[in-house]
Amino acid sequence: MKYKLTVFIVFFLVAAYFPAPSYPANIKEPSAAGTFYPDNPKELSKMLDSLISQAKPEKSYSDVFILIVPHAGYGFSGKAASAAYKLLKPNKYRTVVIIGTGHHYGFSGISVYPEGKFITPLGSIEVDREFARKLLNQEKDIYFQPLAYEKEHSVEVQLPFLQKSLKGFKIVPIVTGDCTLSACNKLALLLKEAIGSRKDVLIVVSTDLYHGYDFEEAEKTDNLTVSFINNMDAEGLYYGLRDGKLQMCGGFGVVSAISLSSYLGYDKPRLIEYTNSSKVTGKMIKGIWTVGYASIVIDSKREDNAMLSKEERKKLLKIARSSIENYLKTGERLPLTETDPFLLEELGAFVTLHKRGELRGCIGNIIGRGPLYLTIRNMAIESATGDPRFSKVTLEELKDIDIEISVLSPMKKTDNPDDIRLGIDGVLIRKGFRSGVFLPQVATETGWSRDEFMSNLCAHKAGLAPEAWKGDDVEIYTFTAEVFSEKEL
Repeated sequence: MKYKLTVFIVFFLVAAYFPAPSYPANIKEPSAAGTFYPDNPKELSKMLDSLISQAKPEKSYSDVFILIVPHAGYGFSGKAASAAYKLLKPNKYRTVVIIGTGHHYGFSGISVYPEGKFITPLGSIEVDREFARKLLNQEKDIYFQPLAYEKEHSVEVQLPFLQKSLKGFKIVPIVTGDCTLSACNKLALLLKEAIGSRKDVLIVVSTDLYHGYDFEEAEKTDNLTVSFINNMDAEGLYYGLRDGKLQMCGGFGVVSAISLSSYLGYDKPRLIEYTNSSKVTGKMIKGIWTVGYASIVIDSKREDNAMLSKEERKKLLKIARSSIENYLKTGERLPLTETDPFLLEELGAFVTLHKRGELRGCIGNIIGRGPLYLTIRNMAIESATGDPRFSKVTLEELKDIDIEISVLSPMKKTDNPDDIRLGIDGVLIRKGFRSGVFLPQVATETGWSRDEFMSNLCAHKAGLAPEAWKGDDVEIYTFTAEVFSEKEL
């Protein structure tokens, strides 16, 4: 007996000092098949084919990087999810990071699945071991907690959609527990480092929205939650989830995804599809349990850290043309409303008109005096009808006019004209009550040197002596401009 006890003690000590490997290769069997989605392969395949074929997202996206998708039973959220998965290019992605959330096992931090395979009725998917290793054990909050995956459906329900949408990919399954904001940001930074310059990584964040018994409250809460996502306000989203003002069961993964997008310079999120369980079942009454479902996409990077996305540029050009046309027809300003957060910012802007390559009007505000979209409307009308150098544009000639927009960054004062970057910086010069401004593209169009640029600015725009910019009694401000036109887009 004493011998057996000694052996046991020795074994215990050895086990304590030489623990078993932390990451045993394993096969993760499905736990949601037959409940959240069919466990019969043919039935599941047929259901997915039907959902994806019926999905009709409003537009296509060229470079999808992040999908935020729901994870309820396919009968409830499958339509919303399929609208996002239909956007994917089958052969583009080699690694798919799936960030789910813990529903059954409570833990703190973030769990990354290290290696092995996940099984669905449609086959097996290998875990990207090398990618997972770049995330694991770099931070104390990010580690492998196997119990987080045992009954969890948030990662699993995304797999059949991926199997139907992509080819030849591996996965990195992640489950978030109770996370600090710091842990969310750490995951984003680790993902940034792991992705590096790769263009074949897709991030899928699995989350539902509102959970409660009030259909009307569901829509209000979900609209507010989505607005924080659209604003890319990771910190605001995190604390909104903490105090209950916002609702997402997988919200911490979304916080990480938004931070990652910001780190890598990606575009703003776009809502693809929204619904909720009350709408799906047709029981839109108070007292019925309601869960919100949204599909959101983050796609192409901004060019050179641009302020405006391609879609925002197109929208502003459309506003400019429609505003001119409406004013020439009716004499009234076009009534407009806008929800895009960036287009609501107060920024300076110019609208320039060209007719067959010749200037036909240019008016703008250096400093924002209202929402950007209204500034564009008003400056477009002024350029067409109020530029004293030209006669008013007629409705007949509008078809021959190309519209160019310059959206300006906030002004920065400079004490050294040598810091001005020709072709990049616009310049405002001011002395007493006299001032003048050149947009950045003036230097490009004229080929002037810095001295010529500044001298012409003083003489022809500010009404000052050509050499006035060299004096100590002038104020010089620089700004950048994003310039885009109809002929480009």
